[in-house]
Amino acid sequence: MNKRHIRIMLLCCLLPIIGLTAIFLFKIPVNTVVYFGLLLLCPLAHFFMMGNMHNHIDQPEQHHDHASHEKT
Repeated sequence: MNKRHIRIMLLCCLLPIIGLTAIFLFKIPVNTVVYFGLLLLCPLAHFFMMGNMHNHIDQPEQHHDHASHEKT
């Protein structure tokens, strides 16, 4: 695994923990935490998808010749 993938996994694991901490420790209502989580979901998903797209553009395309793999 590369470092970027580990950071994304860490972020995805920490977000629910932060939400639960806000609910229980700071007595923030559950619907408020869910509302802001859903509100942030769209821009964060867009950010990660666009970052992932740029990584695939830098890599050369690999073309496979399926005709050579056919049995005769």
